Amino acid sequence: MDLWKFFSKESSTSKNVAKERLKLVLVHDRANCSPDFLEMVKGDIIKVISDYMEIDEDGLDIRLTKTKREYDDASIPALVANIPIKKMKDRGR
Repeated sequence: MDLWKFFSKESSTSKNVAKERLKLVLVHDRANCSPDFLEMVKGDIIKVISDYMEIDEDGLDIRLTKTKREYDDASIPALVANIPIKKMKDRGR
């Protein structure tokens, strides 16, 4: 019986992963944002930020997700960026 629980738990985990992926696809669809468009946004963000700081592009994580508005709890798309900074550039200040 323990072996059965082990496999049931794994399929439940796979189910949750698939569910989260589907949610992301729906967020992208509802925001009318293709993966190519998101890559263009990511490239532009890298260009702008690179003028001011050296970043770790390998650790860069930019994704479209959903969040709730404060005043009515409606779900809305949100662009979330995690950008590891290696060092700030000296801009003559």
